[in-house]
Amino acid sequence: MLNTMRQSWVVGAYVATLALMVAISLAVEADLSTTVFLFVLGVTPAIVIAVLAGGAPSPTPAEILYRVRARTDR
Repeated sequence: MLNTMRQSWVVGAYVATLALMVAISLAVEADLSTTVFLFVLGVTPAIVIAVLAGGAPSPTPAEILYRVRARTDR
C-alpha cells in the first residue's frame, strides 16, 4: 500500500511541477514555442520510462558478463 501511495504521490508531484512550469512560462508572457518546448522537455522523461517499462525484463549481471548456454550449445 505504501508503494502505491508513494508512486501516486510522485506522479502527482511530477504533473504538478510540469503544470507549474507551463503556467509560469505563460505568466511571464514567453513565446508559445518556448512554452511548448518546456512542456515537451518535461514530458519526454515520462515517455522514455513508459517505453522502457513495457519491454522485456533487464538482463542480470551474469547474463551480461557470461553467455547463457543452452542445452543444445554443448
